[in-house]
Amino acid sequence: MSRMLGNTNLKRAGTFGYNMVGYWLMKSEPHVYPYDQLVADGWTHWDGVRNYQARNIMRDDMKVGDLVLYYHSNFKPPHVAGIARIAREGYPDFTAQDPQSKYFDAKATPENPRWIMVDIEPVMKLDAIIPLEDIKNNPECEGMALIRKGQRLSVQPVAEEHFSAVLRMAKLSLSDLR
Repeated sequence: MSRMLGNTNLKRAGTFGYNMVGYWLMKSEPHVYPYDQLVADGWTHWDGVRNYQARNIMRDDMKVGDLVLYYHSNFKPPHVAGIARIAREGYPDFTAQDPQSKYFDAKATPENPRWIMVDIEPVMKLDAIIPLEDIKNNPECEGMALIRKGQRLSVQPVAEEHFSAVLRMAKLSLSDLR
């Protein structure tokens, strides 16, 4: 715990105990938006998701206080870089209605925005990354969506036991995030 008290990237995580906290993994390419940028910015909106299943997760399931494994994809090695928290529940992704945006969708309108985003904020940068290969080789992570063949979603649910297993790989526990 003393190691974390000096960590300026640490924020209180959501309420645990009787209040249910959801667990997620969100992928970002480090050259697009690395975890360090999230720390520097203090929060960001998670825009540009153009997969209906991921959109539905953000719209219907993510709640303020839920915890997120922030995953750097399209990088060698791909890895979990930090922990984030949902700071604002789903709302229309304004980039879908911006003709100048690379995420523009001509079918998105104010009446039917089609795409959703959430806001996230940093909780803690990990002292050391957790590489995908280590997650794959950890028996406690068996069945985790991230390591299932064909799983490509940029936003995906994580079971509490898998989230906790990844935290243990970083020498942390859920109680460290309180």
